[in-house]
Amino acid sequence: MKILVTGGCGFIGSNFIRYILKKYPDYEIVNIDALTYAGNLENLRDIKKGKRYRFAHGRIEDKNLVANVLGDADYIVNFAAETHVDRSIRNSSPFLTTNVLGTHTLLEAARTVPIKKFVHISTDEVYGALGNKGKFTEKTMLAPNSPYSASKASADLLIRAYYETYKLPVVIVRPSNNYGYYQFPEKFIPLMITNLLLNKPIPVYGKGENVRDWCFVGDTCEAIDSVMHNGNAGEIYNAGGNCEVKNIELAKSILKIMGKSERHIKFVKDRPGHDYRYALDNSKIKRELKWWPSVKIEEGLEMTIRWYKDNEWWKPLKKRLSAESRGFWER
Repeated sequence: MKILVTGGCGFIGSNFIRYILKKYPDYEIVNIDALTYAGNLENLRDIKKGKRYRFAHGRIEDKNLVANVLGDADYIVNFAAETHVDRSIRNSSPFLTTNVLGTHTLLEAARTVPIKKFVHISTDEVYGALGNKGKFTEKTMLAPNSPYSASKASADLLIRAYYETYKLPVVIVRPSNNYGYYQFPEKFIPLMITNLLLNKPIPVYGKGENVRDWCFVGDTCEAIDSVMHNGNAGEIYNAGGNCEVKNIELAKSILKIMGKSERHIKFVKDRPGHDYRYALDNSKIKRELKWWPSVKIEEGLEMTIRWYKDNEWWKPLKKRLSAESRGFWER
């Protein structure tokens, strides 16, 4: 089997590539990545010279590149995206280019070959925000509240249209907030961990009351694998972590594991349009594909903290992030 992975040098993409090559000894992967700030060749440092892996540098909006590398791929798994909400608030243009136009380019290319499945990685943020009760199901109306989530929702609608119009065998996976190894240190959990390793304060928006559903990246890779092989074309599958935590409580948990005091918490001005709560209903993927998250948050956080301690090559990324995002959290 051959898989074309897009955005495979990013966080979830690199974990997925490593997962697939380990689980399926006869699978081959071609990875397209633009190597923007969050895409790093070092994320695949242990397999980048493997015989079953090939890398192509470029953007998914590049029609010629996509056509050249697609070849006789059996599957396309699209991770490529601009993903940070705060960056989309500052400048939404790259999000529309990659997340919408790039997805369109991939869909058009997929129409030219007999692929088994086009797997599009979306996000729970396309649903908008929840109150104190309830969970998002796959039938929940899309109500994105940031330029980032609006661009992802737009891509989801394109995916749906290509199934309805062309019967392209597409499927959408909507994960909850992921954490784990190889995540760029601008996202909440790796930001806290790497700041604390450098004895810096950790920024928490508002009063830290916002609630997120956290899923360890290894569990998400298993969910995507299940959907890729056994999901039904034209369907959407939520893949949540079944783990709702307030941001402030998550921060305190990391401080406790790392032996740091709560004096390191720095409350900052809340972001515009900050969604209060996300939570995904996993009933469908559990019922149809027998998937359920297995890594508990305490175990996952300890493994993630240990990884950042043991892999100091992320430190230059931290310096680059600090240089380009000065004042980022004080908006």
